[in-house]
Amino acid sequence: MDFDFTQISPCPLSKHYRIPENQAWQSLTVYLLYRLTLGSVLAFLFFLGALPSSLGKHDPGLYATASSLYLGSIFFLAVPLLLRRPAFPLQAQLHVLADVVLIPSIMYASGGVESGVGLLLALSVAAGGILTGGRCALLLAALASVAVLGEEAYAGLTGTFDAAYTYAGMLGASFFGIALLALVLARRAEQSEAIAAQRSIDLANLQQLNEFIIRHLQSGIVVIDEQHRIRMMNDSAARLLGIPSKARHLETACPELSELFWDWLDDPTPGTASLGTRSGQPVQIRFTRLGRTWPPSYMAFLEDNILYNQRVQQSKLASLGRLTASIAHEIRNPLTAISHAAQLLAECPSLESQDRRLTQIILDHTARVNVIVENVLQISRRGQSKREILPLASSLKKFLRDYRMAQGVPETAFRLEVEINSALVLVDPSHLKQILENLFSNALKYGEPQRGPIRVRARRQRGEPCIEVVDHASPIDAQTVQQMFEPFFTTSASGTGLGLFIARELAELNQAKLEYELFAGGGCFRLRLADAEKTTIEL
Repeated sequence: MDFDFTQISPCPLSKHYRIPENQAWQSLTVYLLYRLTLGSVLAFLFFLGALPSSLGKHDPGLYATASSLYLGSIFFLAVPLLLRRPAFPLQAQLHVLADVVLIPSIMYASGGVESGVGLLLALSVAAGGILTGGRCALLLAALASVAVLGEEAYAGLTGTFDAAYTYAGMLGASFFGIALLALVLARRAEQSEAIAAQRSIDLANLQQLNEFIIRHLQSGIVVIDEQHRIRMMNDSAARLLGIPSKARHLETACPELSELFWDWLDDPTPGTASLGTRSGQPVQIRFTRLGRTWPPSYMAFLEDNILYNQRVQQSKLASLGRLTASIAHEIRNPLTAISHAAQLLAECPSLESQDRRLTQIILDHTARVNVIVENVLQISRRGQSKREILPLASSLKKFLRDYRMAQGVPETAFRLEVEINSALVLVDPSHLKQILENLFSNALKYGEPQRGPIRVRARRQRGEPCIEVVDHASPIDAQTVQQMFEPFFTTSASGTGLGLFIARELAELNQAKLEYELFAGGGCFRLRLADAEKTTIEL
């Protein structure tokens, strides 16, 4: 339902009273049609000689003139109404004032208040209260009361008929009562319209929010009706199923999913099913009915098996992480005692050189174990990521500059290449800094920087914003590439094997992906980041 939010003030005396513009013009049009019907009846019945005996009995000439002017005023005011020029307040007041002037004239020609014509003026006062509202409604009631009392006073002074001042006063009082009632009703209508308009805005905002959430969900959503027609499908579902996003019939678009849907309808028990899709990705599917309305609608939830398995694996790793953290904490105390004892032993002046070398070995390995303990505790304390929208190019420049200054690395050791300047990514700045520091240190240690500067690139790869660290490392075997992100895997005698593992874990925590690509003349660590403009909502 559409609502008009343009408000106007129909009464110059009450600026606070406002009504929707379209509603005001529609009400005035209805009032014009009422006046046209009334004027036609009063005029044509008179000229046809079919009027009731009381109408026009005292002054037929005045009656004919007043009824003709009444009908003429309707046609005269109809043109501005159609053009909506001049403004609404003036037109509404002219319509009601025409009634206030001409209806008392018809009433006088018909014998005054006792003719019953005053009831027609009461309807005009009510219409004026609705159309103009505010103080203008009371002003119109006062003018109508003065017109009726003036008509009765004139009749009494001229002796045309007996003046009924009591009835005229009661009719005037009723005008004020009707005006007040119309004013109250108009204000309630205004409040109802405002509430309806606000609810319309809320519903529209809620609908847009729902559409945004569904469209950006990482899980696929397909809404199906009882005839197997696709009512709605988000981009993730179209991507997982490998079908066009505008597909409309389930059986034609994806027969495999349609068959699973039929099977679920025969036995609608909770559970998931696996489906091999055209895109080559196995998908977990779960069906559910939407509400209890008829005809029924159904929703299919689709989730990538890879993501599903990742969540299961992450849950296992979380449990394992808590266990290893407690073990690492218990190791730290005796490790500190061993290191302290070795330091005291090394300070002994009578220690033989052979024993001193063995003591140094103890210190070196306790330091290495301590680094492993710190890394394990760091993994267990990493918590949730606090992702922010960052400009990729400027953030990368800052992180690289800070790293060079902190580590005392010469500027020539790295070469920054920015191919995208306007890309925005969604990532935790502290996590991104830690990942890049790990990759920079790894490149300086194993990437043979003496053969040329380490290239740090910001670019798009398959439509995704990426950071690439390209080194000149010697070729490594496929087994090493496959295992390099596993915890405690290292090819260095002094390494802990946790650096790349932590970097990959932090990347996944930010819906990013860290991968390694080997090519002739070196290797490339590529960090695929979440595009802030295309990011998905993960449930």
